[in-house]
Amino acid sequence: MTSPTSPLIDLTKVSYTPAGVAVLRDVSLQSDAKRIGIVGRNGSGKTSFARVLSGLVAADDGQVRINGIDVSRDRRRAIGAVGILFQNPDHQIIFPTVEEEIAFGLHQMGQSKAEAARGVAAILGQFDKRHWAQASIHQLSQGQRQLVCLMAVLAMQPRVLVLDEPFAGLDIPTRMHLERVLAGLELTLVHITHDPAAVADYDHILWLERGEVAQQGAARPVLRSFEMRMRELGASDDLSNLAG
Repeated sequence: MTSPTSPLIDLTKVSYTPAGVAVLRDVSLQSDAKRIGIVGRNGSGKTSFARVLSGLVAADDGQVRINGIDVSRDRRRAIGAVGILFQNPDHQIIFPTVEEEIAFGLHQMGQSKAEAARGVAAILGQFDKRHWAQASIHQLSQGQRQLVCLMAVLAMQPRVLVLDEPFAGLDIPTRMHLERVLAGLELTLVHITHDPAAVADYDHILWLERGEVAQQGAARPVLRSFEMRMRELGASDDLSNLAG
């Protein structure tokens, strides 16, 4: 458990250097905010940040704790503290049916077959998808598969949900539906995105640039600086094209 002074999300001087390449350098984030946006252009380290935060990969230096849990070292407790929703549901789905996919994480947490079955029934009922229990996942649309992934994560009742560009490739009605679902969740959301509009009303924004924290704080000033920088880069690219 966290102490009274420990934030829910506690990253301190995190560096991640796979194969000797510095992808994240001295990244820190301590926050109890309910809605946190992580912005940056392609190659800025956003997806690596998501994976480190959720414990899927271990940082090479620094500390990563969610609700007081070291997410890379204590995986059983970590999956009950933080979940992740990937951009492509096919990178997340393992099992052929909806109920098997949802039950997997519950088994990983140490739940019995009966306990996991109750958890599966509960989350399907919450989303009014009981009829999906034995459905073949490969027959579902991409948006429906993304919803299955979300239900599988939420069944584990994490304190923090990491969203790694979860709306890419979805049609507008499906995206709007998932946005409504996510907006109604009581847990903490950490939304990874290149689109500042997606997190404009969030409580805290962290801007990553080349693996380092360029700026973080309240949404308006950070996103204003980020958008100005992106316009500068776009203008310089345009001038380079004209010169060529």
